Amino acid sequence: MEKPKNSPSRAKKQAPESTEDLATVLSRTVVGQPAATRLIVPYIQMFQAGLAPEGRPVGVFLLLGPTGTGKTKTVEALAEILHGSEKNVLKVDCGEFQMEHEVAKLIGAPPGYLGHRETQPMLTQQKLTAVTSDKCNLSLVLFDEIEKAAPSMTRLLLGVLDKAQLRLGDNTTVNFEKSMVFLTSNLGSREMLREMNPEFGFQSAQHSERADLIGKLQSIGLVAVRKRFSPEFVNRIDCIITYQPLSQEALAAILEHQIADLQSHVNTRLGDRSFTLEIPPEARQFLLEKGTSAEYGARELNRTIHRFLTQPLATMVATNQVSAGAKVRVDVADPPEKLSIRALEPEVVPAAAHPTVLLVDDNRDLLHFLERLMGDAGWTLFTAESATEARRLALLHKPNAALLDYMLPDGNGVELGVEFLQAVPQMLVIVMTGTILPPEEEALCEEHNFPVLRKPFLASDVVNQIRGRLAAAGGGRG
Repeated sequence: MEKPKNSPSRAKKQAPESTEDLATVLSRTVVGQPAATRLIVPYIQMFQAGLAPEGRPVGVFLLLGPTGTGKTKTVEALAEILHGSEKNVLKVDCGEFQMEHEVAKLIGAPPGYLGHRETQPMLTQQKLTAVTSDKCNLSLVLFDEIEKAAPSMTRLLLGVLDKAQLRLGDNTTVNFEKSMVFLTSNLGSREMLREMNPEFGFQSAQHSERADLIGKLQSIGLVAVRKRFSPEFVNRIDCIITYQPLSQEALAAILEHQIADLQSHVNTRLGDRSFTLEIPPEARQFLLEKGTSAEYGARELNRTIHRFLTQPLATMVATNQVSAGAKVRVDVADPPEKLSIRALEPEVVPAAAHPTVLLVDDNRDLLHFLERLMGDAGWTLFTAESATEARRLALLHKPNAALLDYMLPDGNGVELGVEFLQAVPQMLVIVMTGTILPPEEEALCEEHNFPVLRKPFLASDVVNQIRGRLAAAGGGRG
């Protein structure tokens, strides 16, 4: 439950992050591609400062490089950071526009043509506005695999990239001045792979220095772009960014993110039946070897985790082989062609039948709603609208769990949670936020094992998190 859009405190909570925070969060999400962060973030800074150029898009970027290196992920990560959801992107799959007549679907058929009124344009002002949010009015437009589109699409885009204007079939105009346009392409990727993994000759016996390899890949990409696109089209692109092959360290970091996402998915979906995954380094290395390659980057990693982890875990849950609060150990099987997954039963500790929960948020509607919900479940709920009041209640009642909003009138929920743990070490602390946490706060949440609920969320998510965590911990105090 969110506050009204015109609420002063809501405006405060949804304010855009600083550029430093944006760069840090983006580099954590798009792993191993520092050039993308370094070149894209300044354009967002110009927009936030009100100094973006007039009469053209905020920025136009062509993202090149081998598949699986994070080109599309970059745009989705920006949408997540700026708008709260990776779906806030107006995406055009250029593979659907390989024929000249199909390009008309972008702008709609003009009057006098068959299907004039039936053809709804894909690029309209309403659709650009729909992918913005209360947090930020910058729209992100993605033309995926632009090299697959018919030549008429690039001609159509000349006006968008140069003047931020697109005239539709019904003679209305779409303004792209508050948009960032991203074009992704695999142009030159085969030559890049050949450069990275030469098959024969003297070069195959030696490894190029990484800086030298990066320069060669950039040159290969630029040559391929200039062969494929006209000079006037290339000249309208602000930055051509060549994504580099991912190092082993970057791939390992991506795996860590995906394992954390899987654990969060288990906690949210299973609630009081959730369990904890224990994946040692050997099993992680197995997933890396099966799910990554120089040719496909990290693209297969998600499918590998689904095959070797998610599906077997789902089978164990469906056949009641995993108890609530159990620890699930993942090891490499013998022979090492698959993973061995077994559930370690938790210690049986009496759980609190009716836990006490402290809810701290300055949104009174949310407080009243959760108060009714938890009261119906037989829980005891204490509510506070400030950190000062929360400290008094926590000291007085020592609750089993505390649900803390990140941005409070007199403090922040993460620091308040750390303070609570010092007084009541067994307390479960859950942080709620409607925005991206700064890196130092994210680090504190990871260090103290604070689950983070992103607003808006379902009420069942809150109840399931508390039930599941308290059950896993043995219920805390009764």
